[in-house]
Amino acid sequence: MKRILALVLALVLALSLAACGSSATTTSASPSASAAAASTAPGLKIAIVTSPSGVDDGSFNQACYEGIQAFLKDHPNSTVTPVQEKDINNAVTAVGNVVADYDVIVTPGYQFGPITSLAQDNPTKKFILVDSFPSDPASKTGGTIAVDNIYAMLFCEQESGFFAGISAAMETKTGKVAVVNGIAYPSNVNYQYGFEAGVNYANAKLSTKAQYIEISSYAGKDTSNKNVGGNYIGNFNDPDTGKVVGEALIKQGVDILFVAAGNSGNGVFTAAKEAKGVKVIGCDVDQYNDGKNGDSNIVLTSVLKNMAINVQRQLNAIAGGSFKGGNYTLKADTDSTGYVSEAGHQQLSDKTLTALKDAYAKVKSGDIVPPSASSTDTVTSFKGLK
Repeated sequence: MKRILALVLALVLALSLAACGSSATTTSASPSASAAAASTAPGLKIAIVTSPSGVDDGSFNQACYEGIQAFLKDHPNSTVTPVQEKDINNAVTAVGNVVADYDVIVTPGYQFGPITSLAQDNPTKKFILVDSFPSDPASKTGGTIAVDNIYAMLFCEQESGFFAGISAAMETKTGKVAVVNGIAYPSNVNYQYGFEAGVNYANAKLSTKAQYIEISSYAGKDTSNKNVGGNYIGNFNDPDTGKVVGEALIKQGVDILFVAAGNSGNGVFTAAKEAKGVKVIGCDVDQYNDGKNGDSNIVLTSVLKNMAINVQRQLNAIAGGSFKGGNYTLKADTDSTGYVSEAGHQQLSDKTLTALKDAYAKVKSGDIVPPSASSTDTVTSFKGLK
């Protein structure tokens, strides 16, 4: 798919929702019982504004875009325009440039949090904000606010990261595993902490002896400038640096890499493909097809943040007149986090699959609560570890 600024797709063929259909732990229910009748309803003009890696990044942005495409299958009178702003600092400006021309603006990413005033100034427009709550313009400490025409969704990425950590700890041959992130936004720090917690859980409960590896020169600093450790590329659209970071970790003996870095993660995939005996764990969507490497595949499994189904749900709500703005945190209990367990899309052992199924049920019930960027718990002290 070529990235073309402001391209209007009048009719879009439906793509399968990899983030929803490929895992036994995700929902198979229709997002809206009234979708079949929507084909004769007036269409919505939808824009999805991304920065910087576009709607074909194979991960975060693409998952949101696939949710729109699934909506269009049942609403052929609606259209979507992908808008790519490569400068992450111009994210809100990019939305302002197109807001007058569309009914709905989908904005994937923490960088779109400051669309608050823009949304308030355009009360007839609807906004779907993914991975952030709207910033409060009156707050001097980074507070957030609920806005009537913004449906803002955060995900408990730490849950999916937790499943990745268990998988890595149980499947490593060298005993060394790592997580590679893009930028230390809260969502990425959640993935990191969840992964580390999953490794610690497996070591404590499942008789593994895995060590997660961090390279200090790639440590991340979060939005408050706090050093959070980990391995951060510093960009979501820099596969060259992604490869450098991946190679550095592989050189230290890491044989399983959990990758949460957008297009930068493609460089980590390349490093794994060029190495021997190295596997990756995909992120956000089922990335098994991205792992093809000749007659083999480097993807161990993928952990999911089911953005597609949730974007689709909100578009159906807008089309059906039941849209309700607000700030929502989505967890396993709404099938919004998970992992790929489908045969042919993962290479996990039966023992690991059994352990993951048990852990998923405990996360869903609240018996296990992996730590997040905003919690007071740590990767060595959280509910369910002891």
